[in-house]
Amino acid sequence: MAERTNRDKKIPLHTGIIMDGNGRWALSRGMPRALGHKAGMEALEKTVDNAHSLGIRYLSLYAFSTENWKRVPVEIEALMGLFRLYLKNKIEKLHSRGARIRFVGKLEAFAPDILEGVRYAEEYTGGNTEIDIIICVNYGGRQEIVDAVNRLMVDPPGGPVTEELLRSRLYAPDIPDPDLLIRTGGEFRMSNFWLWEGAYSEYYFTDTYWPDFGMKELERALESYAGRERRYGAA
Repeated sequence: MAERTNRDKKIPLHTGIIMDGNGRWALSRGMPRALGHKAGMEALEKTVDNAHSLGIRYLSLYAFSTENWKRVPVEIEALMGLFRLYLKNKIEKLHSRGARIRFVGKLEAFAPDILEGVRYAEEYTGGNTEIDIIICVNYGGRQEIVDAVNRLMVDPPGGPVTEELLRSRLYAPDIPDPDLLIRTGGEFRMSNFWLWEGAYSEYYFTDTYWPDFGMKELERALESYAGRERRYGAA
């Protein structure tokens, strides 16, 4: 693993990011929203490198929510085009950096060629251990919990339902809960992201739009996290 640049600080094992503000970034510059999403994809690539260099082991990225289908068709088409571009052009680089790529969400909603690219990326990088990149697409925290309950109904446990049992039916039960959740773009809500898993996460909000989120912003978030005492409900 790459050497950490801040060994004297606490590094979250799992950091999750809501990558918000692409459209507003573009509109503030007089550009179409689609160009904001393109800039956001470039920021995603840089953030993966930055997270790896800082020693973050799991990085989850909220790329497309279940609610995002409500956007205008031309914007959805642009997002799907960027998704295809990412699967085609970025997986080899991530693999060379020892990244394991995982996709979480209701993946069956995507076109067959996208699903093929998703399966290839997961299989191709499945043996890597430097950093896990969890890309949440067509993901919603409420839907994840509903799906977990439905799985329990199909395969009843024969006893009381516990937190551990329900967790085992979530989309990715082997991934540790996020220690730190970051939201860019100036909004102060979690927008249905990691509702179960984020119960005891620390939160960090920044006004910076996602395309401008770089190493300095990530380091500020980690510095804020390092200065907190996590008590998990204890006094």
